[in-house]
Amino acid sequence: MKKSIALLTALAPLAVIATPAQAQDSEAEPVAQKPDFKESIGPGGRPVGADWSRSPVYAENGMAATAHPLASQIAIDVLKQGGNAVDAAIAANAALGLMEPTGNGIGGDLYAIIWDPKTQKLYGINGSGRSPKNQTLDQLKEKLGDRDSLPPVGPLPITIPGTVDAWFEMHGEFGKLSMADILAPTVEYAREGHPVAPIIAMYLDRSLRAYERRQEATPFDFSNARATWFANGAPKAGEIFKNPDLANTLETIGRGGRAAFYDGELTKVMVDYLQRQGSAFEYEDFAEHTSEWVEVACAGYKDGYELCELPPNGQGFAALQIVNILKNIDLSQWERGSPEVLHYITEAKRLAYADVARFYADTDFSKFPMELLSEEYGKKRFALIDPAKATPDYRPGEPKLEGPGDTTYLTVADKDGMMVSLIQSNYRGMGGGLTPDGLGFMFQDRGELFSLDPAHPNVYEPNKRPFHTIIPAFVKKDGGPYMTLGLMGGGMQPQGHVQVLINMVDYGMNIQEAGDAARLNHDGGRQPTDDLAGTGADLLGTLHVEPGISAETIAALEAMGHKVEVVDNGIMFGGYQAIRRDPETGVYSGATEMRKDGQAIGY
Repeated sequence: MKKSIALLTALAPLAVIATPAQAQDSEAEPVAQKPDFKESIGPGGRPVGADWSRSPVYAENGMAATAHPLASQIAIDVLKQGGNAVDAAIAANAALGLMEPTGNGIGGDLYAIIWDPKTQKLYGINGSGRSPKNQTLDQLKEKLGDRDSLPPVGPLPITIPGTVDAWFEMHGEFGKLSMADILAPTVEYAREGHPVAPIIAMYLDRSLRAYERRQEATPFDFSNARATWFANGAPKAGEIFKNPDLANTLETIGRGGRAAFYDGELTKVMVDYLQRQGSAFEYEDFAEHTSEWVEVACAGYKDGYELCELPPNGQGFAALQIVNILKNIDLSQWERGSPEVLHYITEAKRLAYADVARFYADTDFSKFPMELLSEEYGKKRFALIDPAKATPDYRPGEPKLEGPGDTTYLTVADKDGMMVSLIQSNYRGMGGGLTPDGLGFMFQDRGELFSLDPAHPNVYEPNKRPFHTIIPAFVKKDGGPYMTLGLMGGGMQPQGHVQVLINMVDYGMNIQEAGDAARLNHDGGRQPTDDLAGTGADLLGTLHVEPGISAETIAALEAMGHKVEVVDNGIMFGGYQAIRRDPETGVYSGATEMRKDGQAIGY
């Protein structure tokens, strides 16, 4: 296994791209160049396991893996205080909204998969928000003027924040501690302050420069956001950051419950602010918002492993489509870093995304063709792959419709076997730039992902949920609970889930190595925001790879017709967290990765 992914130093002669286009923030500022000494030295050795990874964390009574060490510690504290995995996941998510505002917050949406050991079932929740119910497509287009898509900032891309409602839905079904107690650690950190983590500090600086640049193209009110996060510029690593407004908001939610946010004093503040910005949202849009419990679907891969995902309006089923395509080839016959393996993964992703762009949307408005998840359909799509070269364009399939179409991931498991896979986001980095008066959080800009093509299932409509990129995942083994996992970052997520699964099942990597191994991220091709013809789309797309992929493999992929770029800063390749439960002993192992500030903690 160590030979299958080359060391970082093997690519020294290659040109390395330092400013990749990103699905989450394609206009973001360049990342500062790394110090030269890091280019002249490779990784050290390890007594066991891959030299480019580290040990998983093992524990028996509980485990938490998040994108911030303090959030992981809060989750473990909640478990030790008698809370269960749902309580701890909510507590960690609240903390991340404060500590990692570049990836999430209560102005965004939430999805989760929960394994309940009592019923031995998976439960899925869709906590995504909708568009204004009294604004039509024509009215939206009139506001957009000459634009052919929704902007990333300002009032127009905002959808109702769904996170808080999803917290209370999850808590109502499974929670044990009071919400006031669950939110209390974050309230204290928000008032007293916490040190900013290094990678989050980089993203804060990046976000500030991006917002200032976007104000020139699309003027919007950035004054509240600047006062909350950037009063003295972007916070630096190690600097103590406080957000007393968010402390007050969370305290109000803990005291007043869901109604405080959606039908109470906070609602009035939010609606008044939004309407001053020109938004079509009304009080009733918030009061009538609901999350939805949904059926989790799974696709078998091999050896009893099943990948499980949530249905649209998210893109989780794309990962299941990729699995159903790749199960038709034994990837383990080649080295993990070989051109053959990367070619098949890339082509399977492109095939799945041709369908994502055509069929994935809010199922209240467009019925999803479940035929896309059948093994037979996967075989038909696999047959389209040319093993020797990249296909210039894949068209969507033609299934039979049944009936009358920046992010943070965290996971927690408790001593009773409950496992929570949770993902939450404001979409582009921190969101659309608008921060309601005195509340300490930013509204998401998820509505940017609506299509404006009236014939598209994902077209903007009143009271509709846009296509979503954020997806939590779960893996079963022989029908039982095996692993939670998530991997942040726009279109990276479905292909990232599958790459982790392949690393473990086909190549025997442990849960930590499976996340640390070099990844690919195919970007481009057909998108759910395009018109149905795919006009203007880069249909071949670009295959981005990390420096752990060898120069020989890159040359072979280029000879096959792929457009390959090497990216060395890790940003577009996501942020992985996972927890595995040993089927025989019940012992947990947890993993995070080098691409984020996070930490796995157990007890």
